[in-house]
Amino acid sequence: MTHSVASMTGFARARGSLGPWSYAWELKSVNAKGLDLRLRVPTGFDAVEIKARAAVTAQVARGSVFGNLTAKRAEAEGSARVNRAALDRLLAALDDVPLHASLRPASLDGLLAIRGVVEVVEPEDDEAQRAALEQSMLAALDQALEELLVSRHAEGAALAAVLQERLTKIGSLAARADAAPGRQPEAVRQRLAQQVTRLLETAETLDPARLHQEAVLLAVKADIREELDRLKAHVASAQKLLADGGPIGRRLDFLAQEFSRETNTLCAKSNDAELTAIGLELKIEVEQLREQVQNIE
Repeated sequence: MTHSVASMTGFARARGSLGPWSYAWELKSVNAKGLDLRLRVPTGFDAVEIKARAAVTAQVARGSVFGNLTAKRAEAEGSARVNRAALDRLLAALDDVPLHASLRPASLDGLLAIRGVVEVVEPEDDEAQRAALEQSMLAALDQALEELLVSRHAEGAALAAVLQERLTKIGSLAARADAAPGRQPEAVRQRLAQQVTRLLETAETLDPARLHQEAVLLAVKADIREELDRLKAHVASAQKLLADGGPIGRRLDFLAQEFSRETNTLCAKSNDAELTAIGLELKIEVEQLREQVQNIE
């Protein structure tokens, strides 16, 4: 799986329990330029967050990843404890208070009902129990992370198929442009000759030798050989990246920009109706390629 193409979107959830504790992880990832990891854990589980961050970073190369851990402890009866210090302070204070004849002395049950005199102590995990709980939570995270990666790679496989179709179409259009009759030397010469003839007919003062030089320069500028060669090379590079797999999104994005640049230049140079039409088809395919590439890790 580590060498296949992955998308940057996915979702996973894993649950677990240990002793009185039950917990759940929820992971979600979406597109991003780099890796943006945001984890949220309950208070008191900072150690889990540190290890969870390291685990996710080791498996995910790119995308905004949101992780949330929820944990709940089952209700347990706490033990009651009398705060002797608070009770003694209260009794000492009462000794200094003169009582009216109509008032009864304070009773023990009344004193114990005062806030802070009786404390309910909630049960706490000992160090070994806490360590076991954290380990169990991290094991559940591994399960959720594996599920997240499976979903990202499943979508990545579908994206790779779409990209292969786009690349095949781009290669086919480039081949059509290369074989277009308008690119043949004789066709280029005829178009230039017609342009030169029209210019000579409308402006007799033009120097034929100078006009010939300008025509040659125009023919050179209109040549799209380099653009076609680069498109062919970019198609081969992109197909190799898809075959190799891994986190290739950034490199594919760079190639998509190169595709766009070469296609725009081809359209700008074209002076033939068929080549222009092919160039416009290329622009559509390249734009669709760029959109899909944005989803690749």
